Amino acid sequence: MKVLDLFSGIGGFSLGLEAAGFETAAFCEYDQEAQKVLRKNWPNVPIFSDVRTLTKQELQDNGIQNIGLICGGYPCQPFSVAGERRGAEDDRHLWPEMFRLVQELRPTWVIGENVAGHINMGLDEVLADLETEGYTARTFVIPACAVDAHHRRDRVWTVAHTSSGYGRDSESVIGRQDNEAERSQDTNTIAGSSEDVAYTNGSQCQRNSSAIRTSSKYSDTSRSSWWKPEPNVGRVANGVPRRSHRLKQLGNAVVPQVVEQIAKSIWRIEHETN
Repeated sequence: MKVLDLFSGIGGFSLGLEAAGFETAAFCEYDQEAQKVLRKNWPNVPIFSDVRTLTKQELQDNGIQNIGLICGGYPCQPFSVAGERRGAEDDRHLWPEMFRLVQELRPTWVIGENVAGHINMGLDEVLADLETEGYTARTFVIPACAVDAHHRRDRVWTVAHTSSGYGRDSESVIGRQDNEAERSQDTNTIAGSSEDVAYTNGSQCQRNSSAIRTSSKYSDTSRSSWWKPEPNVGRVANGVPRRSHRLKQLGNAVVPQVVEQIAKSIWRIEHETN
């Protein structure tokens, strides 16, 4: 299944999705430093700079078609408790642009990510928008520690599905009509209410991480080796080049191991039900 990765950052979404067998067709990322990381690690994947001007026609003109999944961690500043929480009045409120592309491309699946403060501000709009386009959705709060990271970092994940998506070519069509009802049921729909959010709380983190570690491509036998890619650079790290730039990009990134588990669930729904 082909993926359009919006608000891509350094590619955390695509890293997790590709670990579960998906293919990144294109990125859309505004930050120049993040674009350098994407070009280094995905040299053959095109990068578009501005989600506000990206269109279905532009993608098709570049040979990008049959998008089956759109993902994106749309900017959190309008909803974050660390900011002014201006919501739709914030000029960084870019969910409408992501939703516009969902309307144009009609992917079968949509995955969104944002801060926990989104539950009380803006999430109802997201769920209502998706529902008007025939998507059913469920929202989850999954912290980084659920995949055994050394920090909590609660994030809201929205997973949406439609049985009438256009993002399937002849090779990727999985479902037959008699299986669409079963697939929709598997998404466990709660679209339209931010009050119905599935939580993975702190007390569950150790138990959940053990189960996830068993099934993940990053699996290993110990906590230290499991998170070897996350070094403790400390508050002062003399001699680490471009440290502030790197920390900014890491701070804005999603946790790939969480994305991988969501992607594996989607993969099972697409394949095992058929």
